[in-house]
Amino acid sequence: MQREVFRIAIDGPAGAGKSTIARLLAKKLGFVYIDTGAMYRAIALFCLRKGIPVADEEAVSQTVADAHITISYQDGQQQVWLNGEDVSGLIRTEKVGNTASAVSAYPAVRAHLLDLQRSLAASASVIMDGRDIGTCVLPEAETKVFLTASSAVRAMRRYKELKEKGEMCNLQEIEQDIIERDQRDMNRAAAPLRQAEDAVLVDGSEMDIDQVVSAIIQVAVSHGLKVESGVWR
Repeated sequence: MQREVFRIAIDGPAGAGKSTIARLLAKKLGFVYIDTGAMYRAIALFCLRKGIPVADEEAVSQTVADAHITISYQDGQQQVWLNGEDVSGLIRTEKVGNTASAVSAYPAVRAHLLDLQRSLAASASVIMDGRDIGTCVLPEAETKVFLTASSAVRAMRRYKELKEKGEMCNLQEIEQDIIERDQRDMNRAAAPLRQAEDAVLVDGSEMDIDQVVSAIIQVAVSHGLKVESGVWR
């Protein structure tokens, strides 16, 4: 019997290329891409604007209920809305990213976004990426992948991105930030970053984007993803 929906969960550390890969996979397969990291970044932006100390879990937890996050798509592009404002471009700074890593450790923040994430995945075939998709958000996903790369490779990718934007940056500092984020994500009490027992490890350190996309499609096919009349189902 053909599944009504097929869910692909991609977890992994910061800078592993999850969002880029997930977007390409979604386009290739005709799935809906859900960037959960963008949701946490929106929460982080909300806290920064409110001047809430990131280390104050109680203050963050009490305020998060006032942050209304929604996702929409226009011309195939995901848009993130914070209390009615399109913040898609505002949430991609280093400061917001580091803040998101911190606030995402708080149970109240995770609970606030969990229902939205699950409801999006219940109505359509989706590719969802984050830190705990296969372990917590979509534990019953048909395919789970843990996408990683060395800290040096991830730092160089981020360095090139920032340089292309004309931003001043230091490669060693970027790698140190990545290592520290990995430690925070792996050691947090709420939904720590880890590879699900039934997830397939894909190390993209020595692979280009197309190779990673192909590898994940092969994994999905081995888990029951079908092709009918040229369309992935």
